[in-house]
Amino acid sequence: MGERWYAIRVKSNREKVVSSSLEGKGYESFLPLYRARRQWSDRAAEIEIPLFSGYVFCRLDAAHRLPVLTTPGVVLFVGFGREPMAVEDSEIEALRTIVRNGVSAAPWPFLAAGQRIRIERGPLKDAEGLLVEVKSRYRLIVSVTLLQRSVAVEVDRDCVRPVSGRPTPVGATVEQLGSSFRQKVAERF
Repeated sequence: MGERWYAIRVKSNREKVVSSSLEGKGYESFLPLYRARRQWSDRAAEIEIPLFSGYVFCRLDAAHRLPVLTTPGVVLFVGFGREPMAVEDSEIEALRTIVRNGVSAAPWPFLAAGQRIRIERGPLKDAEGLLVEVKSRYRLIVSVTLLQRSVAVEVDRDCVRPVSGRPTPVGATVEQLGSSFRQKVAERF
């Protein structure tokens, strides 16, 4: 079967601890974080929180997953029934490119419609995802299909090109996605 990336569901607010524990056991883990401003009654602070709350990614051979399952804080592997489903390497690599380059990113509602694109130049070069327009600005949406979660990052439209060799889905604008989606976008940006 070989080593692949898997999404692991973890207990609430245990993502960082689980990721460190997995690395301590010799596994390659990936916990994409973003900076967010949080307000408490007595202070405000900028903190790093997971892009995918409740999930950690781990690279392993699924046939030997018991040591991961016995890690404190791990709940289960994401999959169908008892069979874990691998996350596409291209999706993990796109997320790593975003995190590595320190561009402003935020969680985003999962989108199934939209133009599949690839960034041609700049810090996100070769990242693939969906292109959407929000308030006259363009964003690359990178999705983890298995989790049905997405991340949005602002991009220059001149730096993108359609991905060839695959059927291109019908492009979606914010207006076409409906009023509830427009309201979520307005709240986030």
